[in-house]
Amino acid sequence: MLAFSTKTLAIIKKHSHVVYIKRTLLLSRLPPLRSTQGRLVNFGRQCSSTAATAEKGEDSFLKWFLLLIPATTFGLGTWQVKRRQWKMQLIAELQSLTAAEPIPLPIDPLELNNLEYRRVRVRGRYDHSQELYILPRSPVDPEKEAREAGRLSSSGETGANVITPFHCTDLGITILVNRGYVPKQKIKPETRMKGQVNTSEMEVVGVVRLTETRKPFVPNNDVDRNRWHFRDLEAMSRVTGTEPIFIDADFASTIPGGPIGGQTRVTLRNEHMQYIMTWYGLCVATSYMWYAKFIKKIKL
Repeated sequence: MLAFSTKTLAIIKKHSHVVYIKRTLLLSRLPPLRSTQGRLVNFGRQCSSTAATAEKGEDSFLKWFLLLIPATTFGLGTWQVKRRQWKMQLIAELQSLTAAEPIPLPIDPLELNNLEYRRVRVRGRYDHSQELYILPRSPVDPEKEAREAGRLSSSGETGANVITPFHCTDLGITILVNRGYVPKQKIKPETRMKGQVNTSEMEVVGVVRLTETRKPFVPNNDVDRNRWHFRDLEAMSRVTGTEPIFIDADFASTIPGGPIGGQTRVTLRNEHMQYIMTWYGLCVATSYMWYAKFIKKIKL
């Protein structure tokens, strides 16, 4: 925009010069001086002064108009500072919820809607005959995800999260439990029979999760092939005959030879520092260009 303004000013100056020439040629045919109340007025100087005033007014308008660029980038940088503070607070709240002392699982849907990411405790038995698989998934590694935040792709293994009906003997209901992650070569139950414990009653601690809406570019769930790409609690509970209640089992609930628990992602993308540096950097650069152009009168 600053380069465009320089070119525009050159055109304006050239145009003003042409007008002045025409007016000079026209005035050369007229008497150069005219008496007004005893004073002599030079028409050529009047025209030149008018053109200079118009040019000065146009320069002043462009000067203050271009100042909007550094002002806008400064405002965007400040807005990102506030966004980063909000995101850091949200991450801290989620981490505190997933680390809090577990409470008994409530079965009231209205109460559950306000308990996402809250740790709960249930007791009962797994029913491995109706496993569901959410895929593709990679194992949760908060430190690695923080390093790779913002990348279009990341390296590493992929597999699936194993969702298993869990009959809560103390509540008399059956819920869905995300037992955890398995690599793609261990998705089939017969490849991990050691972890398919279904006879003994056990206690499971997990994190409450609510249903998801399908995000753009995420495939639809394939119920017939048992390939799920997002949590649709209504559909999952309809297929398995369970309540639409879903928890992620924590890492301590992992059964040797079975899926690896603790697959709750609480690491939110936090790229606001990059945005802050970008906007403030643009503000500094455009401020200097504006100062050099209009204050120091340096021709860029």
